[in-house]
Amino acid sequence: MKVAEPTVERLVQYCRLLEQLHEEGRRVVSSQEIGEMLGLKASQVRKDLSYFGEIGKRGVGYHVDRLFDHIQGILAPPHHWSIGLVGAGRLGEALLGYKAFKSNKFSVEAVFDVDPEKVGSTVSGIPCFHSDSLPKILMEKNIEVLILTIPASSAQSVVDLAAKAGTLKGILSFAPTTLVAPDGVLIYGVDISVELEKLLFYLKHCEV
Repeated sequence: MKVAEPTVERLVQYCRLLEQLHEEGRRVVSSQEIGEMLGLKASQVRKDLSYFGEIGKRGVGYHVDRLFDHIQGILAPPHHWSIGLVGAGRLGEALLGYKAFKSNKFSVEAVFDVDPEKVGSTVSGIPCFHSDSLPKILMEKNIEVLILTIPASSAQSVVDLAAKAGTLKGILSFAPTTLVAPDGVLIYGVDISVELEKLLFYLKHCEV
């Protein structure tokens, strides 16, 4: 099933909201309420949720726990993912300290950097290795996903080196550059400057 990226993003939002509602003791929630809490149209919420099979009841709404389990099942990975993070600078450390990085779906098994003061130590409790050892550590720990929080100038060389391990399946890159990876390796880029430009563009046109 091919699912549009915005739909996947909304599913993640639904999942987080439902988890919050569960913690608050809510039992039932309507598409109207979900939409209001997330800034979406109720019709969009219903469309997204019905796309993966009807689970709500007209006039009743959605059972919070049942819908949460339903969406969790849709988002659930085929197995527990082992992740490596390259770049133990401020952004890398901030990501490792982010609450959402504590998940039963994945775990960061290794950090890589070239700073001799960081190599051999731990970053947020995770062992830090020299970037030159990427292929070796990726194979040893069966790391399939890499997060890149490094300068654009070194990102492609890191991808080329990591690809030698043969375990890599996906890359989440914060480096503002286009990367090329072997067939079978999915790259998802997060360019913060582009996202900011998009926000400013929409703000500009909201003022008109």
